[in-house]
Amino acid sequence: MNMSRKDRQFRPVAVPDVEVAGFWGKWQDAVCDSTAETLLDRCVEAGMLRAIDVEQPSPGVVIPILEWGGSTQMFWDSDLGKSIETIAYSLYRKPNARLEARADAIIDLYERLQDRDGYLNAWFQRVQPDRRWTNLRDHHELYCAGHLIEAAVAYYQATGKRKLLDIMCRYADYMIKVFGHGPDQIPGYDGHEEIELALVKLARVTGEKKYLDLSKFFVDERGAEPHFFTDEAKRDGRDPRNYIQKTYEYGQAHLPVREQTKVVGHAVRAMYLYSGMADIATEYKDDSLTGALEALWNDVVTKQMYITGGIGPAASNEGFTDYYDLPNDTAYAETCASVGLVFWANRMLGRGPDRRYADIMEQALYNGALPGLSIDGKTFFYDNPLESTGKHHRWKWHHCPCCPPNIARLVTSIGSYMYAAAEDEIAVHLYGESTLRAELAGGTKVTLKQDTNYPWDGAIGLTVTLAAPARFALSLRIPEWATGATLSVNGEMLSLAEIVSDGYARIEREWTDNDRVALFLPLALRPQYANPKVRQDAGRVALMRGPLVYCVEETDNGPDLNAIVVPKSLPQAQTEVLSELNGAVAIDLAAERDDTSSWGEALYRTIPADRSAAKVRLIPFHLWDNRAPGGMLVWLQAEK
Repeated sequence: MNMSRKDRQFRPVAVPDVEVAGFWGKWQDAVCDSTAETLLDRCVEAGMLRAIDVEQPSPGVVIPILEWGGSTQMFWDSDLGKSIETIAYSLYRKPNARLEARADAIIDLYERLQDRDGYLNAWFQRVQPDRRWTNLRDHHELYCAGHLIEAAVAYYQATGKRKLLDIMCRYADYMIKVFGHGPDQIPGYDGHEEIELALVKLARVTGEKKYLDLSKFFVDERGAEPHFFTDEAKRDGRDPRNYIQKTYEYGQAHLPVREQTKVVGHAVRAMYLYSGMADIATEYKDDSLTGALEALWNDVVTKQMYITGGIGPAASNEGFTDYYDLPNDTAYAETCASVGLVFWANRMLGRGPDRRYADIMEQALYNGALPGLSIDGKTFFYDNPLESTGKHHRWKWHHCPCCPPNIARLVTSIGSYMYAAAEDEIAVHLYGESTLRAELAGGTKVTLKQDTNYPWDGAIGLTVTLAAPARFALSLRIPEWATGATLSVNGEMLSLAEIVSDGYARIEREWTDNDRVALFLPLALRPQYANPKVRQDAGRVALMRGPLVYCVEETDNGPDLNAIVVPKSLPQAQTEVLSELNGAVAIDLAAERDDTSSWGEALYRTIPADRSAAKVRLIPFHLWDNRAPGGMLVWLQAEK
């Protein structure tokens, strides 16, 4: 079964092929109504449009050069790219002529900026033209190109306009000439991965395999000896030992990718690399890459991931440290890193449905990435601690503004993560109110409508619409936490034990118009205890309901949240719908509380605090800091 699973090729459906409503519809509306324009406004305020406008003088160095020899201004193309990508997805949901015209104007500027040979980069054309391709390790040239490619694909799919797509095809064609092992070619790759996954998107939308081959080249070359970054530095007159972080692990270039077994370095870079590797594994049916990725996946989810799906505990390298090092109040857990984990998990599903990837994709999506966006779509978390004394709040913007457009583009493209299609199979990875239009082998057109109030309610209905009966498989994820799940087709109960493989219920049959599938996933409140090696969570418990991590906030529970004690045996919880938080389900739980008021003045004493019964309110972690400011806590004291 496993080999046949790996022989299949599942590709995400295109964003315009899914209409989203319900839970994700509200979040998409927030992005359409606020975030998309906010992103563009902030880019304009920063001077990014002046930087690409050849009719205006070069802005020069607006953001100072830092100790690593570059400036975050070098990344401006990527910020514009992610903003255009977000706008593209938002235009599909909510047409906005003014916003579309603003995006078109930016694309026109890029068309005029592009060199005759195809090269396109605001910094290296307008600020340091003599430095093109001289420091791939640090200067993000291909990273910026990758985000512009992703924008081009999205804008073409959403609007049908090819201008940016044609611009980026010219640039990619130029890259094919520049990179390789031939005479006068560069045998290298970018320090910050991104181009790899972007080229796969470009290949899929154009049908041009040459872009897949270039992506595979970048993946295959990474970490090979003699080391490209060392040789590049010597050619450029730089000391190869003197650079940021002082280790090639920072950019996952310390070993050839197929020899890597431990997830190290900068978290976002790692996730983008593994995403590109997984795409190449799917397209080339490359078992050597899949094997490496499975080892890396196991490494991160069993030793280096927060309960929220957050990854990368340290601010110093924006990434990974030691195994089981998961501090809560200082957690970096960058929004972009969880977005990247969603990207990677989704691509690991390319060789067949498997809930060990899809469950984590869902966990990281709801609890690691989504907190990065406020419910009004106007403010953003860059880092995501699991504990706060009340001083951590969302930003209106950030000096390195990668996270706002990253979470925005994920939210607005969520339909392509919910479903994937192979020749004769549709996989449903994520649940939510939506309608999919897909075309299978032989031109069979299928519409699949999902009716549900998930994640607040575990009842999920799916209705199949077909012009004529057709045989194909429908695979539905049964989450590991969904004890007691039930499934029926047209009212006839199915035995999950007989049809579940790799955590998916695979229903292969001849489908007819208006067939109905009913799936029920029980959403019982459940405790989660950390591996005892995670010292920061010793004696603590976290609470989850369905895919959602819950937390306590000071606005509901008063101060001293660490005084709350959760009983070992969870009592029946009461739920309440909070209209001010997008209809979220809050949980009221009978617990205990250490009495801080009667302790007295002593800092230490020989007997513990008195305890008394207390009612505790928990809300979904992704919604914290949307009301009155105050403390927050995920890991609560556990009754011994």
